[in-house]
Amino acid sequence: MIVIPMAGLSSRFTRAGYDRPKYMLPLGGQTVFDHAISGFSALFDTVPFLFIARSVHDTEAFIRASTARLKIADVRVVILDCETSGQAETVELGLRAAKVDAATPLTIFNIDTFRRDFVFPAAPWFTQSDGYLEVFRGEGANWSYVKPADDAHEPVALETAEKKPISDLCCDGLYHFARTDDFLRALEQERASPSAPELYVAPLYNHLIQEGKRVHYDLVSADVITFCGVPAEYEALLGAEASQG
Repeated sequence: MIVIPMAGLSSRFTRAGYDRPKYMLPLGGQTVFDHAISGFSALFDTVPFLFIARSVHDTEAFIRASTARLKIADVRVVILDCETSGQAETVELGLRAAKVDAATPLTIFNIDTFRRDFVFPAAPWFTQSDGYLEVFRGEGANWSYVKPADDAHEPVALETAEKKPISDLCCDGLYHFARTDDFLRALEQERASPSAPELYVAPLYNHLIQEGKRVHYDLVSADVITFCGVPAEYEALLGAEASQG
């Protein structure tokens, strides 16, 4: 299951004068939503998509219309009537409301990032993995990070961190868990002893690692990722579009 949490407040866009959530903003004849979801087109016919949003700007109708236009076969929508304590809690509330089975694999992705031509890893480790984070090489204080093991055979994660550079492996916002119940159990452990002010997804992997689970990372080129999470990034994409037109 592809899980798209989109219940954030878009506060930076609101402060910048935008009158709608960022996923509804136009870009290249489409919307930010279209660009973010289109990267998963290889899975539209075979994998269910769960969208978790707030009850603002008639978002459910927007999601239904957008996913119908994209021809996604299995669409599930959960609308929340309250703010959450972070992305991990947003996902939790959506999973419980949608009654997702405990054994269902989860792939969580941000609504404000465009990941071109996504497919699951073809490497042998993927079928035996309990979860992985997709990463690119970068720097800065705004990412989730993975500390890699010194393993020549598999890309094993020793540790994850939120907004704490423990390596140059930055997560692009894609988090995979082989089982829903692993995600939910790790979240309960994180909630009991939080590592950050919000309930982020990346730190949950540390609880699985401590249990002896096999957590990996998948390194991709930064060229396949486009970020659109803040007004400056969105406006740069608009400017690039205008210069090409």
